[in-house]
Amino acid sequence: MSKRILTMFAAVLLFAVIEGRAQEAVIPPPENLVVDGVPKIPASLAETAGDYGSYRFAVVSDWHPTRREMLIRTRFAETPQVHLVKTPGGERQQLTFYPDAIANAEFHPNGGDYFVFMKDIGGGEWYQLYRYDMETGNVTLLTDGKSRNLLGSWSSGGDQIAYVSTRLTGQDTDLWVMNPADPKSDHLLTQLKGGGWQPIDWSPDDKNILLQEEISINESYLWLLNAATGEKTAVTPRDTKEKVSYGSARFSKDGKGIYVTTDQGSEFQRLAFLDMSAKNPKFLTSDIPWDVEAFDLTHDGKRLAFVTNEEGLSVLHVMDAATQKEMKLPKLPAGVIQGVRWHRDGRDLAFSLTNAQGAGDCYSLDVTSGKLERWTMSETAVKTDAFPAAELVHWASFDGKMISGFLYKPAAKFTGKRPVLVVIHGGPEGQSQPIFLGRSNYYLNELGIALIYPNVRGSTGYGKTFSLLDNGFKREDTYKDINALFDWVGARPDLDADRIAVTGGSYGGHMTLAVSTFYSDRIRCSVDIVGMSNLVTFLEHTEGYRRDLRRVEYGDERDPKMHDFLEKIALMNNIEKIKKPMLVVAGKNDPRVPVTESGQIVEALKKQGTPVWYLMAKDEGHGFRKKQNQDFQFYTTVEFLEEYLLK
Repeated sequence: MSKRILTMFAAVLLFAVIEGRAQEAVIPPPENLVVDGVPKIPASLAETAGDYGSYRFAVVSDWHPTRREMLIRTRFAETPQVHLVKTPGGERQQLTFYPDAIANAEFHPNGGDYFVFMKDIGGGEWYQLYRYDMETGNVTLLTDGKSRNLLGSWSSGGDQIAYVSTRLTGQDTDLWVMNPADPKSDHLLTQLKGGGWQPIDWSPDDKNILLQEEISINESYLWLLNAATGEKTAVTPRDTKEKVSYGSARFSKDGKGIYVTTDQGSEFQRLAFLDMSAKNPKFLTSDIPWDVEAFDLTHDGKRLAFVTNEEGLSVLHVMDAATQKEMKLPKLPAGVIQGVRWHRDGRDLAFSLTNAQGAGDCYSLDVTSGKLERWTMSETAVKTDAFPAAELVHWASFDGKMISGFLYKPAAKFTGKRPVLVVIHGGPEGQSQPIFLGRSNYYLNELGIALIYPNVRGSTGYGKTFSLLDNGFKREDTYKDINALFDWVGARPDLDADRIAVTGGSYGGHMTLAVSTFYSDRIRCSVDIVGMSNLVTFLEHTEGYRRDLRRVEYGDERDPKMHDFLEKIALMNNIEKIKKPMLVVAGKNDPRVPVTESGQIVEALKKQGTPVWYLMAKDEGHGFRKKQNQDFQFYTTVEFLEEYLLK
C-alpha cells in the first residue's frame, strides 16, 4: 500500500478516535464534493482499493525543436501537468503546477525558449492560452481569461500561432493570430460562423492557413484562408451528394498539395494526397480497410507516419512520401497509440502507448535503425503483469446487425457465474478500445466482476454507415443493442445474467439512464456519470459553441416531430420505469452536459422512492479529473456495487 494511502488512512482513523466515536473510521469526501444519499465510506476500503487508483500515465506533447528532449503530460499530484524529459528513461522535471489539468503544450519551434499551453479552470473547458518561459519559469496569460480558446498551429516561420476563440460572441469560434512572445500582437484575422472551426496548418510560405470546418462527425470541409486579408476559399466541395469527413491535414513541403485523412468514396478514413491545382485526391492507404486515425509529416516532408485503428488496436505505419512505399518497422507492444510526433531530425518518431498492462507511456522509434526507446516508466502501486487482456466478442442485435465489444474476465480464483458490469463509452462518436482499465481492475481482481465494453451502433471505427445508425429517429436502436447484449450474457455459462449493472459517462451516461429506464427488469443497478436525462433540455442548455454539432447527431429539437419524439423517449418522462438503484455523478461546471441533467433525475428518483446516491463536484466539469475526487467516486462506486450488485 502506498505511503500516501497509509497517511490518509491513519488521519481519518485518528480523527475518529479523537471524536470518541465507536464506529469504524470513514473516508471524508473532498470539501468541494456534494454528497447526497451516499452512506459513510469505511476507511478500510482505502486499504484494499486505494492502490488501484495509485498509478501514473504519460502522454507525448512535443519534441524540443533542437534537442532530443520531450515535453510530456503526466501526473505527480492531483492533475496531469507539463513535464520535461531529457533522455529515454530520464527524470520527469515538472514545469507547471496547477490544480487543473493541462490540456496541451507545444514548444516555440524557433529555439524552444518557451512553450504555449492550454488550461481551463474547474473543468469548465473555457480554455486559455499561456506562455511558459523555459529560462525563468514565468507564465504569461496570452488570451482574455474569459472566452474559450483552442490552440491551432504554428506558422511555418515559427513566430506566430493561429487559434480560435469565442471572444466576440461566446459561441462562434473566430480565427485569431498572435506572436506569443508579444501578446500585444494578438489580432482577429476573420470572423467565422459556428463552433466547429479549427486551424490545422500554415502553407510553407505562411501566406495561407488551412482551416477545418466540422459540421458533424460525418461531414466537414477544408478552406484556405489568406493570412493577410482573412479571405477564405473552399478547398473541398460542398455541393456533393455524399457527405464527406476530413480529419487531419498537412501541407506538403512544396505547398502544392495537402495530405489529409478522409472517408471520401469509402467507409473508412483513408490517407490521401490532394493536389491543390487538380483538387483530385490520390488515396494512399486503400489497401487498409480501417480508419487512419492520425498522421504526421516530417519537417522535410519526406516521411509520413500514420496510425490505423484495426478493430480497436493501433497499428503504426511509416511511408516514404515520394514513393508511397511503407518502411519495415519493428514489432511494437500491442495496444492503443496516440500523439504521433516527428522530431525535426526526421528519424525519431514519438508516440504514447497504452494497453491492459500499462497505464500509458511515451516512446520514440528511430525509423532508420528500428531502435525503440521508452522515455517514461509510469508507476503503479499494483503489479499489472497479471491484469487480463481484452477478449473481442460479438453478438447479434435485434435486427441482425453484428455488434462487438471487449470482455475482461475476472481472476481465476473466482468460480461460478460472474456478475457483469457493462461500461458504455461516450460520444456517441467514440469507441471502446483495449486500454488500461485503471481503478476498474479492482472490480476484476478483488470483486470478481466481469467487465464488458460494448461498441454499439453509432460508434466510430467500424465505417461511416455504422456510425450513422443511431442518428435522430434511430436513437432507440442503440438502446436495443444493449438489450441484445443482455441476451448474449444469458447464453454464456460463465456470466450471470441475473446480476448485471450498467455504467457510462456522457453519452454513455445517457445510455445508462436509457437502459435503466427501458430495461429495468434486466439489471440490478446502474451508475450514471454526467449523462443526459432529456435530450431536449440537454440541447437547449448545452454551450452554444457545440449545440449545432449535437443537433446533427441527436436531432433538432426545434423541429416539432423531432421534439415530440425526443420527449417521448426522454428518461425524465419515463421516470416511473426506473425501479433499480442508481448512483449519479456530475460536475457543476460541465459545459457539455449541464449539471441540471443530473439534478433533475436525482430529484425525480427521490420523489418516487427509487434508491439514488448522488455525487456533485463544485470544482469539476465533464467528469472528474482531480485525483481526490476520482478516488472518492471510485470508493463510492465500490460500495454501491457491493450493496446492489453483489449481494
